[in-house]
Amino acid sequence: MVEAKWIDIGPVEQLPALGARTLPVQGGQEIAIFRTATGSIHALANKCPHKDGPLSQGMVHDTSVTCPLHNWRISLLTGEALGEDKGCVPVIPVKVDAGRIYIERVAALAGVA
Repeated sequence: MVEAKWIDIGPVEQLPALGARTLPVQGGQEIAIFRTATGSIHALANKCPHKDGPLSQGMVHDTSVTCPLHNWRISLLTGEALGEDKGCVPVIPVKVDAGRIYIERVAALAGVA
């Protein structure tokens, strides 16, 4: 059996502008799905590289999110910490098709043992 490359996680409308939702991954890292003010969708592992803060609870800016614990800004495009902070979180490839959000299966399951 061939598994699909992309996982359908639901309609774009489930994400408010400048908001986030989480997606649990059985046996793996929780994923945070973000929507920017311009409507672009991004996905990252839901752990700040600093102290594992829940990025999904942070403030979404243009193409970054601010961790709610210590105000680290993380790029939604690269997963890299911005400014003088150093660290990176995994980026999960996303595509939108016919109003639905898809994440790449292999990247989403990368943290599964």
